Amino acid sequence: MSTLMDQRPDTPPAPRVTHGEGGRFSRFLRHRELPVIVALVALVAYTSINNPAFLSPQGTKDLMLNATIMIILAAGQAMVIITRNVDLSVGSMLGLVAFGTGALFSAMPEAPIVLVFLAGILFGAVLGAVNGALVTLAKVPALVITLGTLYVFRGLNNAWAGGTQYFAGDRPAEFGALSVDTVLGIPIITVLALLVIVAVAIFMGGTRPGRDFYAIGSDPGAAKLFGIPVERRVFTVFIANGALAGLAGVLYASRFNAVGATTGTGLELDVIAAAVVGGVAIFGGSGTILGAAIGAMLLNTITSSLTALQVDKFWQQAIVGVLILTAILIDRLAGLRRAKHLREKEGRHV
Repeated sequence: MSTLMDQRPDTPPAPRVTHGEGGRFSRFLRHRELPVIVALVALVAYTSINNPAFLSPQGTKDLMLNATIMIILAAGQAMVIITRNVDLSVGSMLGLVAFGTGALFSAMPEAPIVLVFLAGILFGAVLGAVNGALVTLAKVPALVITLGTLYVFRGLNNAWAGGTQYFAGDRPAEFGALSVDTVLGIPIITVLALLVIVAVAIFMGGTRPGRDFYAIGSDPGAAKLFGIPVERRVFTVFIANGALAGLAGVLYASRFNAVGATTGTGLELDVIAAAVVGGVAIFGGSGTILGAAIGAMLLNTITSSLTALQVDKFWQQAIVGVLILTAILIDRLAGLRRAKHLREKEGRHV
C-alpha cells in the first residue's frame, strides 16, 4: 500500500534535509583545493604587506621559477598516489636525467634542444618503467620497491658523475634562456609546466585510462572484477611519472647553474608532501592534478615567504609538517563523512 501511495503523482516531494553548518562544511571539504588556495593567497598577502619586495617583478618571477620543477614532479606523483601507490625515487630519477642532460650537451654542444628534451623524457620513462615492472611483476608494495630504486638510481648517478659537475657555461645559451626569458611575464619553463598540468589533468579526467587510475585507487579488487587491467594501468602510471621526472630533470639543468652526483637529493619527500597538501588522498582514489600543483606552489611559497620574513629554517620545516598532518586529517574527516552519508542513504532506501 505504501509503495502505491509513494507512486501517486499528487504526492508532494519529501522535504530536502539540510545539515546547517555541518552540511556546508561537508561541501567545503569536498573541494580540497579551496583551503590550499586560501592558504596560498593569505600567505602571499601577509608576506607582501611585511616585505613589499616579495611581489616585485623579480620576486614574482623567482616564485614561479622556484615552483616550476616541483609542480611537474607533483603532477606525476599525484597520478601514482591516486592508484594507491607511491614513488620515492623521483628525486634520483631527476638527478640522473639532469646530469645526463649536462653530459649530452658536453658530448654534443650543437644538439637540438628539442632532441635533448625528448631524450630526457625517454630516459625518465625508462627509469619509471623499471619501477613499474618491479611493482607489478614482483607484487611488492611500491613503497618498498621505489625505496630500493631510490638508492639504485642514486648510486648509478654517483658512479656516472663521480666528482664531475656540469655548469651553466657548458650548455647552449638558448637552453639556459628558457629559465630567463618570459612570455607575458611568465618564465618559459613555467609556461611549459602549466601546459603539462593542463594536459595531465585532461588525461586524468577525460580519458578511460585516467578514470581507471581512480577506480584502481578506490578498490583494486573491484577494479579488476570490472575488467580494468590493473597491472597494465599501474605499469603505465609509473612510466608516465618517470617521463614527467625526466622532463623536470631537463628543466632543472636549464634552471640551475650546476648539476652533479647529488642533484635531486631529498626532493622525493617534498614532492609527496606537495601532492598530499594539495588534496591527493594518501590512500588513493581521489585528488586532482590541479590540487597537487597548487600544493607544490604553496610549499615553495612557504619557503620563500618565511625566508623573506627572516624566519628560522626550522620553523619552515615545522610548518610544512603541520600542513601535511592537517591535509591527512582533513582527508580522513572527509572520508568518514562520505561513509556516514552513504550509510544514511542506504538506510533511507531500505
